[in-house]
Amino acid sequence: MSMYIKPYTRYHNHPVYRWNNVETDVHVPLDVIVEDDAYVIEMIVPGLEPDEVEIEIVEKTIIVQGEFKAADEDVTFLRKERPTGRFRRVIRLPKSLDMEKSEASLRKGILSLRVPVAEEALPKTIKIKTK
Repeated sequence: MSMYIKPYTRYHNHPVYRWNNVETDVHVPLDVIVEDDAYVIEMIVPGLEPDEVEIEIVEKTIIVQGEFKAADEDVTFLRKERPTGRFRRVIRLPKSLDMEKSEASLRKGILSLRVPVAEEALPKTIKIKTK
């Protein structure tokens, strides 16, 4: 069984998750790592080049989308497990994000996206004044 499965198969009991992936054919697994001042998203996208993945950040939401291309039509498969089709992942995070300082890299089939938390969303320390 492939780890890439259609979202409605995996999340059929969780309608909220289904809304995030309504337009997709392929489910792309990801991890979200929490750091003190940023979030790191790591996503498995084997065989894709950097220009084949689109990343959009809006306030607290990250949208990652792309497409795994199909092989030539004249190919006959004995077995086919690699994904083909569009994917779209929407990740909603608890804090506002700083789009300008975000960084993305794609290496060995792993997309790594580091998105800092916006300054206004970071905790502040207030000193108590004494008289």
